[in-house]
Amino acid sequence: MSGKRIVLIAFIILCSCADFSQAEASDLHLPIEIMIDVGHGGVDSGTTYGNIYEKDINLQIAKALYKQLYEHGYDVLINRTGDYALSEENRWLRSRSRHKRDLAQRKHLAMTVHPQVLISLHVNWSKNPKMSGPLVFYQQNHQSYLLSHLIQQELNQYYRSNESPKKGKTYYILNQSICPTVIVEMGYLSNARDRARLQNPKEQQKIAKAISAGVREYLLLTGALQPSSD
Repeated sequence: MSGKRIVLIAFIILCSCADFSQAEASDLHLPIEIMIDVGHGGVDSGTTYGNIYEKDINLQIAKALYKQLYEHGYDVLINRTGDYALSEENRWLRSRSRHKRDLAQRKHLAMTVHPQVLISLHVNWSKNPKMSGPLVFYQQNHQSYLLSHLIQQELNQYYRSNESPKKGKTYYILNQSICPTVIVEMGYLSNARDRARLQNPKEQQKIAKAISAGVREYLLLTGALQPSSD
């Protein structure tokens, strides 16, 4: 088993305990370069259409994205590997709000591993069934905007759309300053054509490939890191 795999498994086991202190977490020096934030999970299904749940689509594409980036030599962490809420792992925040505990745990994990970039995967919804295509939201900084622009370009090519990334003013994960972060809305579950794509394993691979291409281009352009050689 490679060193990267061992580190990743050890970190997931450590995080599953969820009661380790911030001081202990700060002593970890894990080589995580890209963190994939998998939207929703467990009791939080995200947006739905019948028995189709956003949380499942997010996880399926996240796993494909993880594999593609890993195979290109990057050290990647995925913060949810099954159908569970991250709030269940948060035993340190004294709040009755499951939503607050979930968001806080996502931030806590990112602060622990200090990734170079964070990609948060979601699926969109609109009352207008004609609304379709991908949309990437960015933080109020140049690095996040560049990352969102490159991912949006790749997804536009796949979807044959012409969207521009948007500033995400109200999103919790974007209001943190851990690292350049974007939210990727990978299509509309409310749109029949998007819905078919989002559920199709072959199309999920293509969506992941587009996101991966944008992330890799960003890292190469900024010189933030080079892929690992081992």
